Amino acid sequence: MHSEYPDNVIIQDQTLEGERLELGAKNIRYYLGPNLVLRRCTLVLRVPSDLLHLPGPRFIDCNIEVKRQLKEVRWYTAHLKGCRFTGRLFSCDFGRRRPDPALPYEDVGGIEDCDFTAAHIHGCRFVGCDASTLKFPRWPYFTILEPYRRREEFASVAWPRELRTSFTIFDMFPETTAAITYSATILEKETGVSEDRIRALLRGHADVIY
Repeated sequence: MHSEYPDNVIIQDQTLEGERLELGAKNIRYYLGPNLVLRRCTLVLRVPSDLLHLPGPRFIDCNIEVKRQLKEVRWYTAHLKGCRFTGRLFSCDFGRRRPDPALPYEDVGGIEDCDFTAAHIHGCRFVGCDASTLKFPRWPYFTILEPYRRREEFASVAWPRELRTSFTIFDMFPETTAAITYSATILEKETGVSEDRIRALLRGHADVIY
């Protein structure tokens, strides 16, 4: 019989190098950090999104294998450098936002030199970072650079009604949003607008990677 509340596993205050960590035991809440450094490690995530917490870890040259879709995980509290992602990430945020004074570990957040080309990502934002150091998946995925700065440009496009919401909310993003990546396949499933139509609407817009 399982407890109503998950047990906690806390990995903190250490540096691990070349290790393989698998997270996802049933009814476990995982905390990575604070003061945790993983260097050249393989991190296998089978944990539900709401049971993964990232209070200040640093991942350096790690392979991060997402075996269970992570949805709406905020990686702002983690610093990622030279990492490679696989698996499904939905509406996750990476990078560095304005720190919350109540969360002192947030000042370590950031992302650079990371590779998402083998990942399945949709609605994921990259904030307060240099997107030119990141590798994004190509079509049917596409990445819009500096969406906040270009919010009026995209709001003026004659999007089909079913798609309009996805591309007219950039004014609600942090001003420092460097990029957002979508899956045209998922958008087609959600809206009925074909991948080919989506690609045609994106043509002519600078700074779109697909």
